[in-house]
This record gives sequence, structure tokens and C-alpha cells, in this order.
Amino acid sequence: MSLPQFKLLRPRTVGEAIDQFAKHASGIRVLAGGTDLIPSMRQKLFEPQFVLDIRHIAELKGIRQTEEGTEIGALTTLSVIEHSNFLRQHYPVLTEAAATVASPVLRNMGTIGGNICLDTRCLWYNQSLTWRKGCGFCIKKDGNLCHVAPGGSKCWAVFSGDTPPALLCLNAEVEIAGASGLRRVPLREFYTGLGDNYRTLECNEILTRVLLPAAAAGFRGVYRKLRIRGSIDYPLAGVAVALKRSNGHVSDARVAVTAVNPAPLLVKGASQMLEGKEVDDAIAEAVGDLAARTAKPLTTSALTPEYRREMIRVFTKRAVLAAVRN
Repeated sequence: MSLPQFKLLRPRTVGEAIDQFAKHASGIRVLAGGTDLIPSMRQKLFEPQFVLDIRHIAELKGIRQTEEGTEIGALTTLSVIEHSNFLRQHYPVLTEAAATVASPVLRNMGTIGGNICLDTRCLWYNQSLTWRKGCGFCIKKDGNLCHVAPGGSKCWAVFSGDTPPALLCLNAEVEIAGASGLRRVPLREFYTGLGDNYRTLECNEILTRVLLPAAAAGFRGVYRKLRIRGSIDYPLAGVAVALKRSNGHVSDARVAVTAVNPAPLLVKGASQMLEGKEVDDAIAEAVGDLAARTAKPLTTSALTPEYRREMIRVFTKRAVLAAVRN
């Protein structure tokens, strides 16, 4: 499948990138690592007139410590995050999640910002133009029907990023640049919960930084994902667990899931189940049950919704026990 024709724009600063948005109000797509955008353009899911290549903006790369915590530039590759000794020591759940993305080659290209902004996925959407045309298209692209839930008007494509559940457990924020300046948004508010308009990022904005609070440093963490192959594949279900222990008991804890809803989600109530407890199999099982109830998988992938929900339960229990033992 060939790429559609487009004009490549190469800003050198964030300011230049924002100026390009002003000149080309519509029909523009941002290129960072390109591991999601380019295949989608080949499938004619995106046919932009302009591609904004931000790879040469040096200020968007690197990991920096600040008084508030840690900043990660949006263009920092997943490979750099995976191999960062500082992040592994202070935010291990993030390095573990980054290490599971795709393959080494793709992690060398893919960026943390791109993984956060990853387009939602569905069996009925991520197909060639000919395939989608034969099925009558779908509500996310060119159609008015959701094949997953035909009776409704909502798109149920799932978010399948690996790092966002880890970042949710770390209470991360994202910095966004636009014509009106910079704004910071808690990551939990970045996603809308819709399969089509899945993020609050406007068409004339770019994500510039990920902000990890100092209070999140020191959380022990584990990430587990379900996929058909041992590499390359997106998660079909994923769980991140991060916790702190004091005197043998859990003093703070968070659990988040991905690839089973249109947005990555913190599991409400998981903290209360774990905090102040000496975690055993029964408690871990209860947290797994709660996570499974949070998951709302539908027929958006090759595996059944029932199996994916059950694996959320199983992986959550395993991740909780592994995090406690770390």
C-alpha cells in the first residue's frame, strides 16, 4: 500500500511548529516516530495534506530532573526510557512498560509522546481501504455505524498504549503547546473515553513534555500485557501496578488497565483494597476481580471479550503479588 501525497514540514522549534498549525488550520498530522502514523496513512486512515515532522525539535528530547520531579521530552524514544538507569531506579513501572512496546527496532523509533497519543484501534478500523469499503466503513472513519455495537452511536475502538497505564499509576501530567501558550493536563483527563475523538488534544496543539511528580518516585511497579506474539503486537489487555510499602504493609498503591476500554483507566477502589494491608493471595485476587469489572472489552480484537476480561483479572493478581515482592 502506497502513501498518499503530502507536503512535509520540518520545524526546528516548538514555536515554528505552532506557526505551521496556524498556516494550515486543517489537513495536518504530526510525525514523531512514525510507527503508528505511517502504517495508518498507508491504510488511508489518515490522508493529510501536510505532515509536520517534529523530529528535529531538540527541546522535546531528553530526561531532566526538576524541583517538582522529572520531565521527559515528548520525543524521547521508548528505547531511551527503557534503558534509563535513573527511571529504572525511581519509576520502574514506566521502564518496564516501555520495554514491552513492539520490538527493539520500533522502540528506537517510537516516542513516549507518540505512545500517549496513539490512535485507538479496532478490527473494523485498522484495515485497508478496500477491506473497509467492502464492510461499509465504520463510525470512526467514513461511516455512521459501529460494527462492534451496531445499535449505538458511539465508537468503541480501544486505546492500546503500553506506557499510559504506568504513567497513570505515577500520577503523571502532560504539557501541551498551542497558539495560546502552554497548558498542563493530568494524564487521567487527557483521554475522553470515546473511541473516535479519544483525546483532549486540539488539532493545533502538540504534546511537549511528560511530567512525573517527585512524590511518585520510589513506587515499586509491574506491568503485564496480553498479546498473541511475544513481540511486535499491541496489547490486547494490559495492567500496571505501582505501590509503596512501609513496615511490611502497603502505604500507597495504584492499578491501571489498558487495551480494554477506549481510554486507559485507573481502577477505582484498588488503592483502598491495598493500602494498610499485608497483601496476600486473597487480597490480590479481590483487586483482580475489581480490575476485571473495570474492563469493558468488546469485539475489537482477535481475542474474545470474555477472555481478555479474564486475563485482566489474572494479570492484575499476578502484578500485585509481583509488585509486593519487588
